[in-house]
Parts: sequence; structure tokens; C-alpha cells
Amino acid sequence: MFIRTNEVGRALKELFDAGVVKREDVWITSKLWNTFHAPSAVPGALEVTLKNLQLEYLDLYLIHWPMGYKESTELFPRGPDGKVIASDVDIVDTYKAMLELKKSGKVKTVGVSNFNTIQLERLIKETGVVPAVNQVELHPFLPQTELLKYCKDKGIYLTAYSPLGTPDRPGASDAEPVLMNDPVVAEIAKKHNRSVAHVLIKFHLARGTSVIPKSVTPARIKSNFEVFDFELSPEDVHTLENLKTTYRYCSLKEQSWHPHYPF
Repeated sequence: MFIRTNEVGRALKELFDAGVVKREDVWITSKLWNTFHAPSAVPGALEVTLKNLQLEYLDLYLIHWPMGYKESTELFPRGPDGKVIASDVDIVDTYKAMLELKKSGKVKTVGVSNFNTIQLERLIKETGVVPAVNQVELHPFLPQTELLKYCKDKGIYLTAYSPLGTPDRPGASDAEPVLMNDPVVAEIAKKHNRSVAHVLIKFHLARGTSVIPKSVTPARIKSNFEVFDFELSPEDVHTLENLKTTYRYCSLKEQSWHPHYPF
């Protein structure tokens, strides 16, 4: 998707031009949206992203979802029945097209997002190339223990999105369990004299994954980095991996009919 990439591009250019930071010191990731899965559409999608971000290359380019949609100018092209129209493009062909981008130098590494182990195994088997990254929803309500083990065994780096439970995401329901309010997480935070957010972020670092908490508040963004002066014990991590509550916040259940639905 290209939403807000123009604004990000302007901000990056200002920082680079002012010498606040160098391009090579920043790791920038973007994603290929579902309507661009056709191999012929992949290079053009990248060019739009690079233009909007005012960059010459991406450090990491991910396939956003294994579920392709019909090529369209709409993010969610829908048929008369209201359902998103699925693409008939093979995800392996999309992945091969992504790998071709590396030859131009405009993409340094290629990965995926929201892929399950079966889908990952197929990519590897049919191309011989292991994705560098799999970015997935990951938190104590959804510890993804089997997926984490698989990715570690294969050398795929796992990145956790929605690590705090995405309480403010569009479509959130009041009936959903609130990760930030879980009493077990709160007790561990109290033991370490830290915030619940600190413990949830540290949980991922302790398991050897990267973590990308989302915030638009400068103070909270700064606070999210303040997790390197304490450690969770192995017992803490085990407790967080085995909470009684399990829940997937970003399930896209309305698209569970899709032949490549990953959950």
C-alpha cells in the first residue's frame, strides 16, 4: 500500500538533507500490497514506493499477505457479492519476482509477512531461497511458538507486529480481551518496576525476535526504546508464553474463504 508514504518520504528527505542521519544508518522496510501479486506488477509497485519515499533502495521488501487480490487501483477490489476478488497468481511466482528486484540493487533483502509454515516451506522448496524475514502478529496472547521454532530452524528472522495488542486499530471490538490489561502481565511489570508496554516489548527481545510497536505519540515512541536496562527471567518468558487467554487481533476472518488464507 502507498498510504502516507509521501509524508514519510518528505520526513526522510528532511533528515537526510539536514545531516541528522545518513541513509545507510537507517533500515527501511516496505511491503508489496495484495493487488500487485502479478509478477509484471511487482517492479512498478516498487517504483511507486521508492518515488513516494524519495529513496533509491529499500533495505527490506515484504510480501504483505499470501492472499493475492485482483489487480486494481482499489486496495480491496470487491465483486457484486461484496467479497474481495481473489487473484489467481501463484504466490511462488510473486516471490520469484520479488527476488528478481535484488538484481537491480533497489531491494537489498526480500521477505514475507503473515505466512504460515506450510506457505514458507513451499516458497523455500520451489525457489531454494529462504525468506529473510516473516513479519507476523506476535504477543503473549498469540505466542506462535511453533512458527517461531520453525523460523529459527530455517534461518528466517521473525518480526512481531501488534506486540501490544493493537487496542486502537480500526474495527476493534469492546468484546476483545485487552492484552495491556492482563493481570499476569501487570504482575510481571510490577515485579520489574516497569510498564506493561515495556514488558510486552521485552518479551520479544528475550525470545530473539524484533518487535515493531506502533505509536504516534513522541513520548511513547521514546519510552518504547527504554527496554535495554532490565531483563525478563526465563520464568517470566515461560509465564508470558502460557497465558490462559489466546487471541488473534488481525485475523481478517472475513477473507477466510481465500484459498491462501494463512490462519
